[in-house]
Amino acid sequence: MPPSRLHRVAVLVLEGAKPLDVGIPAQVFSTRASMPYEVRVCGAAPGLVTGGDGLSYHVADGLDALAWAEIVFIPGYRFPDREDPPAAVADALVAAHARGARLAAISTGAFALAATGLLDGKRATTHWHYTRALAAKHPLVRVDENVLFVDEGSVLTSAGAASGIDLCLHVLRRDLGVAASNHAARRLVAAPYRSGGQAQYVPRSVPEPLGERFAATREWALHRLGEPLTLDVLARHAAVSPRTFSRRFTDDTGYTPMQWVMRARVDLARELLERSGRSIEQIAADVGLGTGANLRMHFQRTLGTTPSEYRRTFTRGE
Repeated sequence: MPPSRLHRVAVLVLEGAKPLDVGIPAQVFSTRASMPYEVRVCGAAPGLVTGGDGLSYHVADGLDALAWAEIVFIPGYRFPDREDPPAAVADALVAAHARGARLAAISTGAFALAATGLLDGKRATTHWHYTRALAAKHPLVRVDENVLFVDEGSVLTSAGAASGIDLCLHVLRRDLGVAASNHAARRLVAAPYRSGGQAQYVPRSVPEPLGERFAATREWALHRLGEPLTLDVLARHAAVSPRTFSRRFTDDTGYTPMQWVMRARVDLARELLERSGRSIEQIAADVGLGTGANLRMHFQRTLGTTPSEYRRTFTRGE
C-alpha cells in the first residue's frame, strides 16, 4: 500500500555540481513503494545549471523547493574553496534550517553549508582532498578529516561521493529503521552499514590483501552474530595476531573489534524488532547478547532508547 505521507527531499544543484554527488540522493530517495519520499531537484533558479565533469543539469525548481523540503541535500561541486555560493542560496538554506529542515552536504557541498554559518562550532567533514581548505576558509568549523560522515542532528556532512551513499543510508536508518536501510543497500549493491567514524582511506603502506582479508572476516562475523565472537576468534579467521587484527580493524572501521561486533548485534536486533514478533528475550539470544536485560542495556547505550520503544516507533501503523 502506498504511504499516506511522503517525506520531502530537495537536492540542491550548484554550479559545477559533481554528477555522482547529485545522483546519489536523487536515486536513493526516489519515490517507490518501499521508499516514502518525494524528491525535487532544484537550483538557484529553474533551468540549466552547468555542472562539473562535462555534464549539465536542467532543474525544474528554484530555491522555493527549499521552503518545501524536510531534508535538503547539497551535492559537492568543483572549486569550492574559490568562492561562496550566491547569497540567495545561503539565505534559503538558513531559512530552511530555521523552519526545521535538515541540511545534508555530500563531499564539497560542505563548503556551501559552512558558508551559511550553520556549521560554526560543529564537527563536519568533506572530501579528504579539501579538509584543510575547509578548515582554513571556515576556522569556526571543527573539521574531521578521518571520518566518512558526521551527523550533528540538523546538519550533516559526508566525505567523497561514495560516502554520500553511507550518509543517505544513515538518514534512512534514522527515518525508517534498519530494515528499510538494508533494503535500500541491497538495491544499491552497497555495504548496509559503514560507521561514520570509519577512515576515509587506508594508508598506502597497508597491503591490500590484508584489507580484503579483514573485509571477509567482517562478512563472516555478520553471519555468526549469535555465536561467541571474541578478538581471538576474529583474529584466527583473519589469520593474523590479535594485536595486529585489533590495530588494523580500528584503523579500517573506526571501531575496536568488540565495539563493531556489539554495534552489529544491536543493528541485527533492530531489524528483528522491526520485522518479527519475537520477544525481547528471544531476540537477545538470536543476536548473541544472551538476555533481555543485556539487550536493553546495550540498546540504551547505543541508541538512547529501549527495545520496546524502538519497536513501537518503527512498527507504528503497520
